[in-house]
Amino acid sequence: MTERLKTMPIAFITGTSSGFGMFLSLALAREGYHVIATMRNPDKKDRLEQMAAQTGVAGQIEIVKLDVTDFAEVEQVVSDILTRHGKIDLLVNNAGYAQGGFIEDLAISDWKSQFETNFFAVVAVTKAILPTMRQNQSGTIVNISSISGKMGLPGIGPYSSSKFALEGFSESLRLELLPFGIKVIVVEPGVFKTDIWSKGMESVKIGPTSPYAEFKDKIVSLVGQMEERGGDPMEVVEVILQAVKSENPQLHYPVGKGVKTQIRFKNLLPWSWIEKNLAKQFGFSIKK
Repeated sequence: MTERLKTMPIAFITGTSSGFGMFLSLALAREGYHVIATMRNPDKKDRLEQMAAQTGVAGQIEIVKLDVTDFAEVEQVVSDILTRHGKIDLLVNNAGYAQGGFIEDLAISDWKSQFETNFFAVVAVTKAILPTMRQNQSGTIVNISSISGKMGLPGIGPYSSSKFALEGFSESLRLELLPFGIKVIVVEPGVFKTDIWSKGMESVKIGPTSPYAEFKDKIVSLVGQMEERGGDPMEVVEVILQAVKSENPQLHYPVGKGVKTQIRFKNLLPWSWIEKNLAKQFGFSIKK
């Protein structure tokens, strides 16, 4: 290990082959971090490697294979990083996907898979890294949630549920770690130009006789329109960077067009008004 590397803060990020994880890896490397960029399939590392080379930070990004749903592998990878680097200063739990589909149609196995990745993997990775942060009396944990962790929407029940669970976990975790100098942050993006939503809806398998078939088509169309108008993922990256740099970061960081307004409306307005608004937005009628 070089002397320079010994003095660099270490960031551990999950889900870095695309989207927020990839852009954040590059941004943190530019900020002076040595980044452990983990991904389930290292065959998808080419874009991150190319961008790292182009921006002159290739030497500060270490790509590591990690399937966050393999909890034994999580323990082994974290142990190896700590053996080689001695610490982890920043953890970003970013890995996740959106399971599209309707609650009546989805198999229990679909729900289990969604929670394994979006929730239980976060718990496992966090638990593996916490002891070293606690011993050092410092560290920052960033959990990437979603506006869907604040408001459940039709067609993505498993995803919304997993993000609601992540919100509760983050709140409890923050309170438990306050005495140890460890900061916990939860970031709640709206719709951005990543492929998480379109992939989620593409995975929906629904027969033509399903009572939700017409509803699905409307949702898929709306999701496509939303992604086209989605924000630049770098907006989320910049919010994370500012939060990580803050001496006293907030717990919640909603980010994206209309996200703060949606959260405020849900907290203040009657649910009946919200139902009517969403019915209009998603193009379905409310049967009386």
